[in-house]
Amino acid sequence: MSRRTIKVDTLARVEGEGALDLTVRDGQVTRAHLRIYEPPRFFEAFLRGRDFREAPDITSRICGICPIAYIMGACRAMEQICDITLDPQLEALRRLVYCGEWIESHALHVHLLHLPDFLGCQDVVEVAKSHPEAVRRGLRLKKLGNELIRVVGGREVHPVNLKVGGFYRLPDVERLEALVPELERAVDEAAATVSFLAGLDFPDYEADYEYLALRHPERYAIELGDLRTSAGVDLPVTSYDELLQEEHVRHSTALHSRLHHGGLAHLGPLARYNVNHDQLTPRARAAAEEVGLGPVCRNPFKSILARMVEIVLAFEEALRIVQSYVPPAAPAAEVHPRAGTGFGATEAPRGVCYHRYTTDARGVIEDAKIVAPTSVNQKIIEQDLTGVAQAHLDLSDDDLRWRCEQTIRNYDPCISCSAHFLDLHIDRG
Repeated sequence: MSRRTIKVDTLARVEGEGALDLTVRDGQVTRAHLRIYEPPRFFEAFLRGRDFREAPDITSRICGICPIAYIMGACRAMEQICDITLDPQLEALRRLVYCGEWIESHALHVHLLHLPDFLGCQDVVEVAKSHPEAVRRGLRLKKLGNELIRVVGGREVHPVNLKVGGFYRLPDVERLEALVPELERAVDEAAATVSFLAGLDFPDYEADYEYLALRHPERYAIELGDLRTSAGVDLPVTSYDELLQEEHVRHSTALHSRLHHGGLAHLGPLARYNVNHDQLTPRARAAAEEVGLGPVCRNPFKSILARMVEIVLAFEEALRIVQSYVPPAAPAAEVHPRAGTGFGATEAPRGVCYHRYTTDARGVIEDAKIVAPTSVNQKIIEQDLTGVAQAHLDLSDDDLRWRCEQTIRNYDPCISCSAHFLDLHIDRG
């Protein structure tokens, strides 16, 4: 019996701590484990006993790149409990700050973390030598995304201006208007980047995924929507726990998720694109058509294109919101504690981020459940690793490792460190 084992003990250019184990026996991939061994963080546990108004600020600390996703999910759930309806302009400001998060997160992943894989570079430093303008453009886009978060959210990292019911204070109108020329230029730059990325070499790999994303009746879903799958499932966010069930696996401290029928859900920009393609903004639709994404794209390696199309969309939406913004009468709706269970879900850059809270009559949190999109995508990543590795067993160990790393980064599984994977151990038999 022949055996080939590929191990990556520490994954990087991803957020958190994990490893990859790949085993091949007699020409067949028999195991592809994305091992997440990071210790549990217990956010759900220490939310219990806290006031419901504290949940947005506490959960924002789950991620330094995507704090808006956690703030917004917690706010939505608490506002459902308290039966709060926001002023349309407050809703617009929420979409605006979320656009900033999409831009800065997507731009970072595309240009600094994922692009090196496609250009055969070890890191972004090498990319900057061969394609300096692409890196500079990516940094400019990311900077403007950060600025949107700062102007609306109060600061770039872990914003402090969002709360249950709206905002602590409204952003300065002049500061918003000053962003218009930069946003106009950014739409053009983002569209140009999509064209540049179209020239990359994409591995020939597709799978029959069941895509899951939020769907809004009027616009491309970011901060609001119902649960929609490519198989025709259409449910309110309150039915999330019926649609997806979590399970423990021996090789990961993060829970895996399965759909109610036992299948797997694919979350993220490719899922959003496939579920909401008809709601793309004009420039985003033109960019998607230019690079040949079509109404449905099943190649996970082309997620880098879907991310750039979403950056174009986010800049278009930000420009539209800023130009039509009229300050509301108050920065927030009045909120009073109530007993109940509330549900919130938004589209984090990596996919649907789900929150569920139960509070008592004083507004004290009795129970909390938070599901990050990377947790749901773990099984899909392992499925892709199996398929991609099986199709490329003729590659050397180094080249196969490279392709597996690229496969994992298709999903941008949370960002924290920007180095590559470390040592690869080969055990041949």
